[in-house]
Amino acid sequence: MQLKSLKPRLILASASPRRKELLTQIGVQFQVAAQDIDESRRKGEQPLDFVTRIAGSKADSALAKLLPGDDQVILAADTVVVCDSQLLGKPEDQTDGQRMLLSLSNRSHRVLTAVTLADRTQRQSLVCESTVSFGPISKQQAAAYWLTGEPADKAGGYAIQGRAAVFVKHISGSYSGIVGLPLFETAMLLEAFDIPVNEELGAEG
Repeated sequence: MQLKSLKPRLILASASPRRKELLTQIGVQFQVAAQDIDESRRKGEQPLDFVTRIAGSKADSALAKLLPGDDQVILAADTVVVCDSQLLGKPEDQTDGQRMLLSLSNRSHRVLTAVTLADRTQRQSLVCESTVSFGPISKQQAAAYWLTGEPADKAGGYAIQGRAAVFVKHISGSYSGIVGLPLFETAMLLEAFDIPVNEELGAEG
């Protein structure tokens, strides 16, 4: 008789395919429950405070939907790009996307990814900061890159793991953190919640 498999204890509170791929990469069993929250930035809110609050709000939203007796652990994250103290979120349209990319041309910027793990009894959060240096980007390159469709839903208007890799001259920090989930730091949080890493690959949901 085949035993029915139990649902994974870990819930990824995100619709991001990059975060799903990164968790799968390190062999974590999880299910997906994307959260619809208000991600508006408060007046005067600093990038570090903003990204930490949004990750925490995603976790709170998922926790509130657990049924009585559920012992699931929630993993939530948020990523922002910061250049000259200017927070760059997802581009609104082509003009905005090209403007963002050109503002990063031939200079360095910061990428902040906040991670929150929480269950009914405990919560742990951290922020991973990395620096990315771009080479020069022309208006023609920015326009061509937008037409690939890749930057439309990415913080800062680019995906380092995709075609935008050709713009990257140097990175300092966590590559996976720039993609959307710092794996070294996340693995430490998972261990604190007794969530196994490097088990059989796969996700449910």
